[in-house]
Amino acid sequence: MSDKSRQMTPEEAAEFTEQVFNKAREGDAAMMAALLTKGLPPNLRNHKGDTLLMLAAYHGHVDTVKVLLEHKADPEIRNDNGQSPIAGAAFKGDLVVIKALVDGGAQVEGSSFDGRTALMMAAMFNRVEVVDYLISKGADPKAKDANGITALEAARTMGASDTVAQLEKLIG
Repeated sequence: MSDKSRQMTPEEAAEFTEQVFNKAREGDAAMMAALLTKGLPPNLRNHKGDTLLMLAAYHGHVDTVKVLLEHKADPEIRNDNGQSPIAGAAFKGDLVVIKALVDGGAQVEGSSFDGRTALMMAAMFNRVEVVDYLISKGADPKAKDANGITALEAARTMGASDTVAQLEKLIG
């Protein structure tokens, strides 16, 4: 019996899976492409519900994000906290990753379980370029989360003065 026919133990499988998630966090696009080509499920999730795409997007690895999207990773899968990859990238202010996600099918208005959109996240954390881009792609600056809070109100609460001024000009 060759070594290739041996099944992994549950411990080995868990260790391998953790290594795969680390490759997404680290942005190893070449390794991710090789694994996906060999049959790795593109929507694999960890114990927090994070997909490989979520981790790559949150950690700012645009090449890995693109590889995952090319292999049909779903940009709309939320983690256990209801967060989407685009919201994670908006929180970080990573416009390049956000553009790749939108190009890959992410919904600009897609919200988390509490109704927060990527625009709201960007506004809260004073991400002016991201706010501009999301609005240019159709994000509604008047949308409200589950508590009735708009992006402008969220930005005010967080003291995000640049996005407050930006949204006040847009909304009037």
